[in-house]
Amino acid sequence: MPRAVALAVLAAVVVTPLRGQTRDTLAESSAVRLPAIQVIGTVEELARLPGSGVILNGLTLQRGRPVTLTDVLRKAPGLNVRDEEGLALRPNIGIRGLSPTRSTTVLLLEDGIPFTLAPYGDNASYYHPAFERFDRIEVLKGSGQILFGPRTVGGVINYVTPEIPVRAEGRVDLTGGGRGYMSGRVRFGGTWNGAGLLLDAGRKQAEGARDNVGSRLLDATLKTSLALGERQSLVLKGGVHRERSQVTYSGLTEAEWAADPRHNPFRNDSMLLDRIGFAATHRADLAPALTLTTAGYAYGITRHWWRQSSNSAERPNDASDPNCGGMSNLLTTCGTQGRLRGYEVMGIEPRLRADFAGGRQQLDVGLRWHHEVQERHQVNGAFPTARTAGPSTDVNSGIVEDNLRANTALSAFAQHRVLAGRWSATGGLRVEHVRFERVNRRPTAADPQGVRGSTSLTELIPGLGLTFLPREGVTLFAGVHRGFAPPRTEDIINNNTGAVVELEAEHSWNYEAGVRARPASGVSLEATAFRMDFGNQIIPASVAGGTGATLTSGGRTLHQGIELAAEAKRHAVTLTVAYTWLPVAEFQGERYAFIGTGGADVLNKVYADQDAGGTRTRLSVTGRRLPYAPRHLLSAGLGWASPTPVGLDIHVEAVHIAEQFGDPANTRTTVPDGQQGPLPATTLWNITANWFVPGLDLTAFGSVKNLFDELYVADRTRGLLPGGPRWVQVGVRRTF
Repeated sequence: MPRAVALAVLAAVVVTPLRGQTRDTLAESSAVRLPAIQVIGTVEELARLPGSGVILNGLTLQRGRPVTLTDVLRKAPGLNVRDEEGLALRPNIGIRGLSPTRSTTVLLLEDGIPFTLAPYGDNASYYHPAFERFDRIEVLKGSGQILFGPRTVGGVINYVTPEIPVRAEGRVDLTGGGRGYMSGRVRFGGTWNGAGLLLDAGRKQAEGARDNVGSRLLDATLKTSLALGERQSLVLKGGVHRERSQVTYSGLTEAEWAADPRHNPFRNDSMLLDRIGFAATHRADLAPALTLTTAGYAYGITRHWWRQSSNSAERPNDASDPNCGGMSNLLTTCGTQGRLRGYEVMGIEPRLRADFAGGRQQLDVGLRWHHEVQERHQVNGAFPTARTAGPSTDVNSGIVEDNLRANTALSAFAQHRVLAGRWSATGGLRVEHVRFERVNRRPTAADPQGVRGSTSLTELIPGLGLTFLPREGVTLFAGVHRGFAPPRTEDIINNNTGAVVELEAEHSWNYEAGVRARPASGVSLEATAFRMDFGNQIIPASVAGGTGATLTSGGRTLHQGIELAAEAKRHAVTLTVAYTWLPVAEFQGERYAFIGTGGADVLNKVYADQDAGGTRTRLSVTGRRLPYAPRHLLSAGLGWASPTPVGLDIHVEAVHIAEQFGDPANTRTTVPDGQQGPLPATTLWNITANWFVPGLDLTAFGSVKNLFDELYVADRTRGLLPGGPRWVQVGVRRTF
């Protein structure tokens, strides 16, 4: 049992209504209002938000019967969500042209609390909670995100769990479909003698988008609440998550894609992930306009990925696999590598909110202490199904990595809002102090006993936002804030010497201006113009990652564009639109890339004009488009609901993703490993039908994702990956 679990003081929950649903509406039921750390808050608070923000509510989440998180998040403007294995268990979320790989540029929260592997030292989304557990998703990209940190670069996505109901109620969901898809989920809760209880548990399994890929998931969350007198309350939450997947790391080469784009030769690859986490929030109303909310959290994650690879510098067929002899021996004499990871994370965060001057001023101040530990091992096995180190004559066999990485962060933040008639001004400041430590336990040339290195950084992160209400139902807003993201521990401290690498944190200035309005009954819209001006954007030295991959200080980049979110309801018809236009997403200053048989390696200007083998060409990428930054993103839905109590609700959705480039030189010439070249534009169509039977509190539904079975390239990061094929599901929901 991880130390973090044993030491847990548990964390806050933002809660939204659990209810018996008729026609899946959002009708309110009585629910216990308990401690909450909110990113946006209520619809009324959204109206005066000094920046762009979207709330994907329960109706939005259920109207299209999403099967994966990708289906959900594409409904928010500015988000480029990239497929990977088919179930979006490790989502790749990019915001406003930032790299979507492993969602590292996004701050992901559950009920206001971070949940990624190591938010300060390894912010990768190898774990993501089941989206079916949530009743609301908040997406914030403006200056208000400095209250949450540490990452204020792209935006904050906060997944909100249901509130505990006053009366006993619940629901059961059962879904099945193609590709072996089966999902069951139960939710039940209520309040008895002042104590609330809410249980949410589910199991899901399915095949992936390629051969020899599939997953089985099990998760359960228990939340309890207790009123401690009239002015205090406490919420506790605990959860477990278990994943058993057959999934590979490697994409396809160009030859493999031409033969069968859904083929996967790596049938022995597997991912085993377990997570246990706890959270607690205490709220005390110190005075009528003064509230102290204290949150604590702790979780432990183990992630063991046993895998082979054909198109990066990894096993099989590299120097550490001398008995392989090539892909023809993949399932016989070729070895495997185990990327074995353990994470322990804990923290505590008190927040004080004060309202004064007759409600015309509001002050939020807070502190956070956060600690995380990474245990990282790589074990090379001698044959394809090996799950332990095997004998070999090569020095790289057996245990080839044994690392401890630890980060401790202290944060302080304050935000002051002043309301003056139709105007409001919101100013804030966040201070982040992070200490990094890395220990290589394996012998090195520098020290036969291993090496240790440490460093620290301190950052000031300001933000300012303004709003103006020219008339009822219309808000004009503008804001600016400092973008900041700390470097990964492994990239800032050298593994072999312990020396500090000259790699700066990510810095940007982010600007917004827009309008939020309800111009007519049933119509709402938000339009935002944005500019992200990076003084230093972190760029992978090898776009494909893999063994030995590092990051470089990429220098200046510029992102500019416009986002639009709109919804219109007229009688029984609903139209929704989420659109992003990103005309500028480019390298600035002097930036170069080596292009050739090795793919696309982003390097600094100081490198030689040609590599040692003379097989790659040095090319300026200044002014060229950033990889995985489509110029247009569109998600548009049209729905019709029968006005009768028993009837149909039909929803049709179109998702368009414009062309993207897989490398920084924007090359259109592919290379054999599949990691270089364009990703052509694609348009996907989805259709969903719901049938509501209120007398039985029953909803039956069916959906088809990728209706026309469009084959498209979703990713080239580690070789060619296809997006999901046509996928049919049917299911029922019963409330009680």
